[in-house]
Amino acid sequence: MLFMLDWNDLRYFLAVARTGSTLAAGRELRVSQTTAARRVAALEQALELTLFDRRQAGYVLTPAGQALVAQAEAVEAAAGALAEAAASQGRDASGTVRLTMQELYAVTVLAPILRDLHAAHPGIRIELDTSDQVRDLATGGADVALRSADRPTGGGLVGRRVGDDMWTVYCSRDYAAQHGRPSRRKDLHDHPFIGGGGPGVWRVYRAWLERNGLEDKVAMHHDSETGLLSAIRSGIGLAVLPCFMAEGEPDLVRCLDPMPGEMRGLWLLTHERLRHTPRVRVVMDFLGDRLARLGRERVIPVR
Repeated sequence: MLFMLDWNDLRYFLAVARTGSTLAAGRELRVSQTTAARRVAALEQALELTLFDRRQAGYVLTPAGQALVAQAEAVEAAAGALAEAAASQGRDASGTVRLTMQELYAVTVLAPILRDLHAAHPGIRIELDTSDQVRDLATGGADVALRSADRPTGGGLVGRRVGDDMWTVYCSRDYAAQHGRPSRRKDLHDHPFIGGGGPGVWRVYRAWLERNGLEDKVAMHHDSETGLLSAIRSGIGLAVLPCFMAEGEPDLVRCLDPMPGEMRGLWLLTHERLRHTPRVRVVMDFLGDRLARLGRERVIPVR
């Protein structure tokens, strides 16, 4: 018959046994006196035993009730131990989290955030994947992804939009000092562009150049994202970069504001089967809060 018992009924039984009344038990458990009396009666019915003598002075344990107190307290202790073990596992944010994103974000925006994540949660080990390939979170290709998209696609993805993904033209401060900073689109034809940045970057970058008739202005092409960054910092020419990243670079200056229709979202994503895994949840919350804060700080007027 015990397997049919409700642990909550045992809680009420012990509270009444300890306090001697359903009124005091209700206060202890933050319920009404009626609820406490009803749950004790339900337990007595389930056990087919009278556990208390109802007297004017209060509830007094019967011999049958006295015999069950020790067992009920053992169940209470076991339930408490189980709850503590579950809470401990929830707090145990340790282990490896595989994080995938474009290299541009990994070496600029994410570097200081990951430093702070490690300081706050040293038990979490980050494996950073900066491949141009889009990893499939559903099949375990990665645990967490930072992606640019109008809307995330793929079954079972959960997460949040942490900012806008607008792209426009930047140059170095040294370049602007020597050659002037072009502030109008028609002025861009008088300046060389540094192209490339790997397939992921170049796909968006080249589309921007094509829309503005600037494909023939590429004077140098880098096949890596870090190469592209190094070239623009050195003052060789202009480049089209994501504003979320470039606005935080002290050596870069924006040449013109993004145009309407040139904006997507930057999304921090995981798969629904991992969303409650402690280490993944910690990484999602930590990165999400920091990236969203940057997103609010780096809002650029679109005109």
